[in-house]
Amino acid sequence: MLTAEEKHKIDHEISLVPSPKNACIEALKIVQQSHGWVSDESLQDVADYVGMSPAELDSVATFYNLIFRRPVGRHVILVCDSISCWVMGYESIRDQLYQKLNIKYGQTTEDGRFTILPNCCLGTCDRAPALMIDNDLYRDLTVEQLDEILEKYT
Repeated sequence: MLTAEEKHKIDHEISLVPSPKNACIEALKIVQQSHGWVSDESLQDVADYVGMSPAELDSVATFYNLIFRRPVGRHVILVCDSISCWVMGYESIRDQLYQKLNIKYGQTTEDGRFTILPNCCLGTCDRAPALMIDNDLYRDLTVEQLDEILEKYT
C-alpha cells in the first residue's frame, strides 16, 4: 500500500507530465527511496496508481538499472564495466571489492552494508575506471583508494 506521502510525491510527478504513465519511473524511484527497493507488492500498487499493468511497469523497472527489484544493502556500489573502464583496468577494482567485502556481483555483505552491482556506463569514460556508491561518483580509481572510499560508508 502506498503511503500518503508517497502518493503526494507521485501526484507531484504526475502533474509535471502529460499522462500518469509518464511518471512511472519517478514513482518507482519514490517507492524505492522509502523502502530501499521495489517489491512485487509495491510494483503492483504503483502500476495501479499510474494506470499501467504490472507487467508493463515491471518491464520498465527491470530495464532501468537503478531500480532495484530485490533487497539491496544500505549502500549500493555500481562498478562501471564499460569498454573504457575495462581498458583502464576496472577488473582489478572489482576483484579488490570482491576480496575486501567477501561478496560478488548481485550479493550483499552479511551486515547489510554493501551490495555490488555491475553498471554498463557511468558516463565518465574520460576518467575511467569508475564506480558509484549511492550518489557519489569516484573516477580515476586505483585499488589503493578503495579502503579510504569504503570507510566513508560505515
